[in-house]
Amino acid sequence: MEGLEKVLQATTQFVFAGSCSTQSQGISEILSIKPQLALTDHATGLKSTFQFASEIRLFAPSTQVILWVNEMSEVDCFRALQLGIRGILKKSMPISALLDCLSAVASGQMWMEHSIAGSVSGLTGRKNAPRLTPRELEIVNLICKGMRNKEIANVLLITPGTVKVHLMHIFEKTGVKDRFELAVQARKMFNPAELDSMPREHVVAGPVSR
Repeated sequence: MEGLEKVLQATTQFVFAGSCSTQSQGISEILSIKPQLALTDHATGLKSTFQFASEIRLFAPSTQVILWVNEMSEVDCFRALQLGIRGILKKSMPISALLDCLSAVASGQMWMEHSIAGSVSGLTGRKNAPRLTPRELEIVNLICKGMRNKEIANVLLITPGTVKVHLMHIFEKTGVKDRFELAVQARKMFNPAELDSMPREHVVAGPVSR
């Protein structure tokens, strides 16, 4: 953790907010500091890690969780995304990949290390981005920010049923199976300029490890 702190302190984009040895301490610190990013591992098992992520999403929705793993199955990846985890990164990856992951999640995207993403979807070799309408691109952007249909409907001032219809069209055009695969693959299928992104200023990285 000391090495990670030094790396983050050497950047101008991130501020190291601290670390915790238990998940309960992590929740308390996150509620107090309200960091934009929280990095956690799964040393005590995925069940407790997923519970940790669920509690953060419930009590500190502005904090985005990134999971630091050794290995992770396809099923667990989908479960993690469903629980609101915004990034999944292997510990074997270089520091540059960690910084890329932090930057992507801070800007409102979802991030998965390529070898993990490749096991989740077969879309990595897609050459031509599907043609979506402006409204469909708006919905893809909000899906990438972890919003559910009702939340998207509130933002776009449409009904949840209309969101569902748009999603059906998006799935058909892109060939993805569900919203989680769409969130993972969107940055590969579309030019980043096509999707709105949150500003990257004032990013606070607060690693949390149990």
